[in-house]
Amino acid sequence: MTGRIPILEVAPVIECGRYPAKAVVGETFEVSATVFREGHDAVAATAVLLDPKGRVHRRIHMSRSGPAHLDRWRTEFVADTPGNWSFTIQGWGDPVTTWRHDAQIKIEAGIDVELMLTEGALLLERAAKNLPRGTTEERKRLRSAAKAVRDRSRPAEVRLAAALDQAVSAILATHPLRELVTESGPFPLLIERERALYGSWYEFFPRSEGAVRHDDGSWTSGTFTTAAKRLPAIADMGFDIVYLPPIHPIGTTFRKGPNNTLVAGSNDPGVPWAIGSPDGGHDAVHPDLGTIEDFDQFVQSARELGLEVALDLALQASPDHPWVTAHPEWFTTRADGSIAYAENPPKKYQDIYPLNFDNDPEGIYREIRRIVRHWMAHGVRVFRVDNPHTKPVSFWQRLLADVRRTDPDVIFLAEAFTRHDMMHTLAKIGFQQSYTYFTWKNGKDELSEYMEELRDAADYMRPNLFANTPDILHAYLQYGGPAAFKVRATLAALLSPTWGIYAGFELYEHVAVRPGSEEYLDSEKYQYRPRDWSAYEPGGYLEGQSLAPYLRRLNEIRRAHPALHRLRNLRFHAVDNPDMICFSKREPVDPRNPENTVEDTVITVVNLDPHTPREATLSLDMPGLGLDWHERFAAHDELTGQTFDWGEHNYVRLDPAVESAHVLTVRRWRS
Repeated sequence: MTGRIPILEVAPVIECGRYPAKAVVGETFEVSATVFREGHDAVAATAVLLDPKGRVHRRIHMSRSGPAHLDRWRTEFVADTPGNWSFTIQGWGDPVTTWRHDAQIKIEAGIDVELMLTEGALLLERAAKNLPRGTTEERKRLRSAAKAVRDRSRPAEVRLAAALDQAVSAILATHPLRELVTESGPFPLLIERERALYGSWYEFFPRSEGAVRHDDGSWTSGTFTTAAKRLPAIADMGFDIVYLPPIHPIGTTFRKGPNNTLVAGSNDPGVPWAIGSPDGGHDAVHPDLGTIEDFDQFVQSARELGLEVALDLALQASPDHPWVTAHPEWFTTRADGSIAYAENPPKKYQDIYPLNFDNDPEGIYREIRRIVRHWMAHGVRVFRVDNPHTKPVSFWQRLLADVRRTDPDVIFLAEAFTRHDMMHTLAKIGFQQSYTYFTWKNGKDELSEYMEELRDAADYMRPNLFANTPDILHAYLQYGGPAAFKVRATLAALLSPTWGIYAGFELYEHVAVRPGSEEYLDSEKYQYRPRDWSAYEPGGYLEGQSLAPYLRRLNEIRRAHPALHRLRNLRFHAVDNPDMICFSKREPVDPRNPENTVEDTVITVVNLDPHTPREATLSLDMPGLGLDWHERFAAHDELTGQTFDWGEHNYVRLDPAVESAHVLTVRRWRS
């Protein structure tokens, strides 16, 4: 039922409060609502932030936002610790503001002068009485003003001025006199650690690092120990998270060979996602990689370099998995008695059995929870979940809530390249991050439209923009040359707070298994793929031919600029060339700490054509950058070191043979 003061369209509220809105520690998020009342009396609104224990953390009087006829009110909050927070909206009548408006009109016109002044004095006395403890001086000031308003020896204009005094107004702004207070909420708000929103991911296969092929065609697999030697280079490029595909034993039944052939040779290692063999299942490590102690040392080595380790959570089994024997009821049995393997027609995955979550759901849930907590106990706080859209949403909601209750720092990334509603629902029910359609968005209009969609869903969905994956080598990278890799890395790193690449991206690996395919030739999914990283180092025969320095610079820029840690602040600007895109991110001065924070604004301009120089005129939304329409500013390019004198309209030419992008920080010219 509508309260005495109607409060409508509260935001951020997800599915009428069924799911919590999300933010991270230190992130500024907007709270808004439509608040109004009958007649012409003044109305106001307050937002109240409640901490995880339900205590009032902060109250902020909201201000009107947008056209006055919409009665929209807004304010901003920042939460400083993780947990299940909440907020409420309070609408209330503002008798002092109502009186001030009417009194100025009537007293100037000589209507009800003494009556209006008496009513004003009574309101000031009520306001003084309602002041909280510790405001003795403010109480004296209001009572003194009330006394002045009652003083009939003074002219009416002077008595009115005492009520409108600046000091009195400041006290009433901080401690307003509120009537008919109506509350809506509380509405749930999940605050998580910053890595849930901001970070750089690097994916690689440990088995390829240090793998050796012998003269007889056999292989010695890379191990956790040899893979750890790659970690310093990954950290040097500025990445925060190292993501490992499944590290578990791999089945031999229907094992796939190179380039997804149906028959594997004796030396073919198989697909890591075909999990399980007599050596163990999801809680075991592949014996070729080492022992669980070796894995623990890998995690520790990563931690010492400032890296977190993310593990793949793929809820499926090879025909050789211990589950198949111990729990055949966990799978789907076909009419001929065989267990159904995975299919995505026309693709067939004979080496993988999907779980059937309708068969013994409690047993499956307990086992998956055990597995997740097993790896958490070994230092894993980030999971990349394989194909979560093929499992029940209710299962994920339960599991993620279960983990969050005891370990709110654990992050789950949903690898769900699927229908829009499923992707968004997975984000709403608890996944901290989501893969996106970014890989297939390469044109200016589709990029800007899609990123605006993601930005507008930032209250619950956090995109992770991977430029490539072991499964996805887009035609843009296949045929765009080195400039295409720079373009996609720049877009991924600067459009979203979280981005990632799969190993080989920095070496411009771009050959597909066949024309029209997005699969890599000699895909690492099916075979060892050791890379000679030393060849690209100083003194190597391919020195200077790696993209690693550029990736390092992108991550340096990201770390240096708080504006790039956020998604809600993404804004696109007009460009008169369809092959060029311009966007900005701005983080204003923190009003809670203005002396120790500075305004941070980054403008990115990218030539999307990797083959041809392009030029354009940019028309910037100056207020969106925190600038006046006619203001000039210094645009400093963080990639080249150049500084340009810019304003609302600016000419840009970008030659992909030299540089495909400007990454500009805004600096006001000193007068």
